[in-house]
Amino acid sequence: MPAFPLGIVSVCAAFAVQGAGERMFRLFARSRLSHLLHVDPPRLPLLTSKSAMTKLLDIYRDEFFEPVETCRSEGREDQTIIADLDGTLLRGRSSFPYFLLVALEGGSLLRAIILTLISPLAWALYHFVSEAAGIQILIFFTFAGLRVRDIEAVARAVLPKFYSEDVHKESWRVFSSCGKRYIITANPRIMVEHFAKNILGAHKVLGTEIEVNVAGYATGFVRGPGVLVGLNKRNALKCEFGDYLPDVGLGDRITDYSFMSLCKEAYVVPSKEVAAVPRDKLVQPVVFHDGRLVQRPTPLVALLTFLWLPIGFALAVFRIGLAPSIPVEYVPLFYKLTGIRLIVKGIRPPKPRKELSDRIVPVATSINVGVFHGTTARGWKGMDPFFVFMNPFPTFEVTFLEQLPLELTVRGGKSAIEVANHIQRVLADTLGFKCTNYTRKDKYNMLVGSDGTVPFKKCRSQ
Repeated sequence: MPAFPLGIVSVCAAFAVQGAGERMFRLFARSRLSHLLHVDPPRLPLLTSKSAMTKLLDIYRDEFFEPVETCRSEGREDQTIIADLDGTLLRGRSSFPYFLLVALEGGSLLRAIILTLISPLAWALYHFVSEAAGIQILIFFTFAGLRVRDIEAVARAVLPKFYSEDVHKESWRVFSSCGKRYIITANPRIMVEHFAKNILGAHKVLGTEIEVNVAGYATGFVRGPGVLVGLNKRNALKCEFGDYLPDVGLGDRITDYSFMSLCKEAYVVPSKEVAAVPRDKLVQPVVFHDGRLVQRPTPLVALLTFLWLPIGFALAVFRIGLAPSIPVEYVPLFYKLTGIRLIVKGIRPPKPRKELSDRIVPVATSINVGVFHGTTARGWKGMDPFFVFMNPFPTFEVTFLEQLPLELTVRGGKSAIEVANHIQRVLADTLGFKCTNYTRKDKYNMLVGSDGTVPFKKCRSQ
């Protein structure tokens, strides 16, 4: 198979732009590939398809961009790296799940359902017409009419957990080895900036800028130069760095080649299965998380979740409404018949003979769910029990631990704070958590931007 000359790569990358530019790119690559393969253009009809073009150019990719696995990570402390996000720093190539999370948590259930229904149109536009058009559709139906502060709240409290579970191991090895890190992405900057800077240690994010009106609401459109794909990425890099070129560039698709060709070294991330980075290996682990969804909402997961909603709500009402009237001896049977699982571990202690006792037996409890989280900091707290019991098979696990020895109690000379801290450490070890110095105030500052208190208003006497 003939080699693909580097000069042609640069020209092809330069033509990988939005709309008409993408069509020019396909026609140009079609003629050049037919020349290289000694095949007449009429014998390459599928090259008018962007997906077919991508597959054919992937054959030649290794001729001009080495895979990221070959990139060394030693001695790059003083170097600058710039990397794409979806498919490069993240294993997943689709940004739909994160748009849906913004639509659901920052908007409404109706907005999220509409976004799910139009996702096939966005997919078709992205793969067969223009990447920019597909992303613009997602941006419009996700952001139109949302307050910017609500978008920022979701980006701060919900998205980091899902992003951090999908970080590409090899890309992170190279990205984290460089002293100065930049991310360039077609996603709206407002969505990814908090995660990129706080969890990945990025110095700056170059992303698509959404349009905001004077009242602080997103219009659903984007500011110039538009969605950051193809030549827009290349121009954004040149505008940011000027004559200084980044030392390393990472990308995963044809429309990344334009900005990668400006870097001193460039590596491509192949689309193959690879392990995710353990979350404790990132710059900062995700400590606080908000949001109702347990799983990353791919289009299929989102569709199944929305189809389950009415069934799950009816099941929750049945479970909550009927359980109090069930005789105690029949409660385990009721749980079993309705899909509720109760697991008890350890030795249950006898009941104390007086109201207060020096016998302290820590009890660890955990709830394992598969679809919905039962707690939220930003949502309506009154719905918490319903979301717990809307899960098909919620599992409640209760673990009775060993009684605290006398010397670790107040009677043994410890203060109440020392006893409480010790019990917290024991419970954390049992449940697989780590103790931190964060307080409830810190939690609410991170998740909702307040200290978590509700102002008390005195009623004015009539």
